[in-house]
Amino acid sequence: MSNKKSNSKNLKRVLRYVREYRRYFIGGTVAIICTNAFSLMVPWLVKDAIEGLEAGTATRSDLFVIGLKIVLVVMLSGLFLFFLRRTVIWASRIIEYDLKNELVEHLLKLPRSFYNRTPTGDIIARLSNDIEAVRMMVGPGIMHFSNTVVTVSVAFVLMLFLSPKLTLIALLPFPILAFTFKKIATYVYSLFYKIQDHFSVLTAFVQESLSGVRVVKAYNQEDHQVEEFDGLNKEYVRLNMSLAKLEGLFHPIVALEVGIILIIVLYFGGRLVIDGSLSLGVLVAFMLYMMILIWPVMAIGWTITLYQRGMASLERIEKITGIIPEVRDTEKTKQFDRTTTEIRLHNLSFTYPDSDRQVLKDVNLVIPEGRMTAFVGRTGCGKSTVIELMVRAYQVDDGKITIGGTDINTIPLAELRKLIGYVPQESFLFSDSLYENISFGLPAVNREAAEDAAVLSGLDKDVHDFPKGYETIVGERGVTLSGGQKQRTALARAVARDPEILILDDAFSAVDTATEERIPESRRGKRPLDQRS
Repeated sequence: MSNKKSNSKNLKRVLRYVREYRRYFIGGTVAIICTNAFSLMVPWLVKDAIEGLEAGTATRSDLFVIGLKIVLVVMLSGLFLFFLRRTVIWASRIIEYDLKNELVEHLLKLPRSFYNRTPTGDIIARLSNDIEAVRMMVGPGIMHFSNTVVTVSVAFVLMLFLSPKLTLIALLPFPILAFTFKKIATYVYSLFYKIQDHFSVLTAFVQESLSGVRVVKAYNQEDHQVEEFDGLNKEYVRLNMSLAKLEGLFHPIVALEVGIILIIVLYFGGRLVIDGSLSLGVLVAFMLYMMILIWPVMAIGWTITLYQRGMASLERIEKITGIIPEVRDTEKTKQFDRTTTEIRLHNLSFTYPDSDRQVLKDVNLVIPEGRMTAFVGRTGCGKSTVIELMVRAYQVDDGKITIGGTDINTIPLAELRKLIGYVPQESFLFSDSLYENISFGLPAVNREAAEDAAVLSGLDKDVHDFPKGYETIVGERGVTLSGGQKQRTALARAVARDPEILILDDAFSAVDTATEERIPESRRGKRPLDQRS
């Protein structure tokens, strides 16, 4: 996809959010108009005061009244400026909230293959830095751009009314400003995209180093990791310094060009005052309007950089949200009227995505309801692959796997996974309490079911030794538990749901023989499926 098409698609997505929260942006527009209407009165009031002084008609009371008017309009301008930020910035925070929710919801739908090739740190970077850049674009970016458009438009009309000749002179250098904006904006986009990509690499490295800190320490590789991080960090600093230099160069250039415009206007305006064709009050008012326009013109450059940053980040986010999950409910999905849980494999073949090696070839198998079946074989022969295809961790061809005579591709994912209790080889635990980990798959709070499952898996004996019992926090990935305790917790989580089909992928490798025998025995009448190497 070309950069132009990508930007157009991403811009439509931003406009969708703007339309959804248009009440905030409409309120912001009203606030912008009112803010500028009051702030742009100040030069005109100053003009009236100077002209009154020049004519000798102004009295102290007149000047006092004009001063009060200036204070009043400035206060009203500030009040509406507050409402401007209260509406547009508020909307940008809500959009940020929605974007994060949408991205997380989409991430949870993506297949295992996506996570096999995408570092966790990269995903975290898009959820944090990239979405923040988008927020800055739709919040401060839109606010300052709209403010600039209104300010410049109204000020231009007033300046034109004061002196058409001076207004024309002031506008002559603006094409140079526009060229400067366009040239620098192109560099900002490409450079910021590189920065965000490198931040993903940096975040992924830190995340992996900290997750594997015990391995790093065990192999005495702390210095090596620090050295590698130092190299990545230096490159990140270098890229950011390049962007800072670019933006740092931008502001002085714009300030210089605006300063030149002011000098030109002052020179020609002064000559008109000397010639008597322009009053001093008009020249002062015109110069004040020019001074008011300095920040909006400078803000154009800033909003352009915010826009380019936001569009670069949106493109990175779109690379994830644009992925259509392979495993999903489709038009073929229908209500699952289960009469039996018999599992059949029909000439099942499978090759992992991004791989050329066929893992399974023409596998045929019938597992009757209530039967305990074990898959036995050498490491890497495809035992876990069969199990992952049964739970639809990967997409399988239609008709290759059936449950109760129904193709699993037509069974709603929620129903299929409610039917199955699955304990993978690697016992993953959340950084939460023991109880929350066991009851993770339960549809409602059920303390009794969780504790019964702990007894069944042999975990209850360990729980009594924990300082807070079932409320003990197990740490990230269950780091505070032993291998056997983690595996028994994972077993308890699976059996707590009392699923129709229980799949255990080498789930007894770290538990005692008694527990290994007790769980299948308790499932009499239902069917555990175990695989071991």
